[in-house]
Amino acid sequence: MSYDLERNQRPLTATSASASPPPTLLEPPSTGTVTPSTKAASFVSSRSNEKQNTILQERAALPEQLGSELSREIRYKYASSYRKIFGTIFTVNLAVFIAFLATARGSPNSREIGSAASANLLVCILFRQEEVVNLVYEIFVHAPHSWPLWIRKRLAKVFHYGGVHSGAGTAAVVWYILYTILATKEFIEDRQTDTLINVITSYIVVSMFIVLLTAAHPDLRRKYHDYFEAFHRFAGWTALLAFWTHNIVSANVTAREWHASIGYVLIRSPNFWFIILTTSCTIASWSRLRHHKVYPEKMSDHATRLHFKYRGMQPFYGVKISDKPLTEWHAFATIPDVDPESGKINGFSVVVSNAGDWTKKQIMKPNERKLWIRGAPLHGLLYTSKLFKSIVVVATGSGIGPCLSLLFANATPRRVLWSTRDPEKTYGPRVVGEVLRADPKALIWNTNEKGYPDIVAETYQLVHESNAEAVFIISNPKVTEKVVFGMQTRGIPAYGAIFDS
Repeated sequence: MSYDLERNQRPLTATSASASPPPTLLEPPSTGTVTPSTKAASFVSSRSNEKQNTILQERAALPEQLGSELSREIRYKYASSYRKIFGTIFTVNLAVFIAFLATARGSPNSREIGSAASANLLVCILFRQEEVVNLVYEIFVHAPHSWPLWIRKRLAKVFHYGGVHSGAGTAAVVWYILYTILATKEFIEDRQTDTLINVITSYIVVSMFIVLLTAAHPDLRRKYHDYFEAFHRFAGWTALLAFWTHNIVSANVTAREWHASIGYVLIRSPNFWFIILTTSCTIASWSRLRHHKVYPEKMSDHATRLHFKYRGMQPFYGVKISDKPLTEWHAFATIPDVDPESGKINGFSVVVSNAGDWTKKQIMKPNERKLWIRGAPLHGLLYTSKLFKSIVVVATGSGIGPCLSLLFANATPRRVLWSTRDPEKTYGPRVVGEVLRADPKALIWNTNEKGYPDIVAETYQLVHESNAEAVFIISNPKVTEKVVFGMQTRGIPAYGAIFDS
């Protein structure tokens, strides 16, 4: 998701930590921001000065981390659910390969290898198809609260489904390389025109897949995101066209060997049906490309809120937005817009803050205009919050944008910690008010006045106060990893967006 988030979060200094008195049972810690209830809060504060000395909120001591440093690093950083899924996909494919070798006595049939490659490619594409992903989320998230926490906290990791996409995609490349080797061997043994075309298209497909695989490496993907999108899109389309050509030519080779028609071979070929489904998924997404009017609500020079009125949007969904649909796309979590008179959802909005050239351009355009939206709305990480009886929501900067959808849904009791600079000045009183309506005791931490919080300690304090079952954080990768690691190593389920979520 393309959020602009607070960067360089660091522990609260001793000076800033002592700048505000300990929180009381009657009121939350000072947020450093002006809210709609400022006057009332000031009155309560003045009446409760004496009580602050006697009724102090117990500050929970941050527990020691579980296990050794090595075990924590392995379990919570390297052995992620994403990598486990990836590894499982590869293990299954390895077992299939061994089975092929065993049944063919060491000389696997190229058609079986091609079918395995096509099957993996189909799985890879399916886990990027919106309806399939939403269905997977619905299945996992509808587990009842009566189920043990140890089951529900594992189901909540469904947002790591990208491990299926990348695992199956990588396996497909390996299978196609093997197929190309076997096809080359067959051409050397039988130099026919159709076998030559089959080999050429195989090399084209493999080349495009290698480009896709290289560009999708996490480090390259983060550093050259726009180039990654271009490679992924155009190389993928090229591979799809080459794959169709390859399947038809390969079927022609088989038809010649079987003394049958090419149609007869195609309808009996798993590859043919796999490629039809794969192509259908691609067409389904792009066939829903639409140019919709957007109504900007500029909140500051740092952030804007883009409103769309072409349809209502329930909580927990995201959309892909672009002004150049062939070159770049940006994913945003949506916030339902409600008609003030009827109280019904009549549209949705997204919060965009300055995180690069594209977002800055949107902020600096206050006029009504049109933007492209592609595909169906998609569930994301925060939808899994419904699995828990109570949660703590942590956001930094414009990470509050996706959280507003969760807060609007009001599906799960929650406490909120929002660390940002000048909340009202940057995001406006409306956003601050939405946060406070969802959690009247929300800890809104103004970093301009109070410095950066010890975000792990403050998160644990809210968990302690509310007896929350889990923590959800929307922030930049550095802070997300810090909070998730800090909670998990203390036995508290915690979830934050990953690079492929």
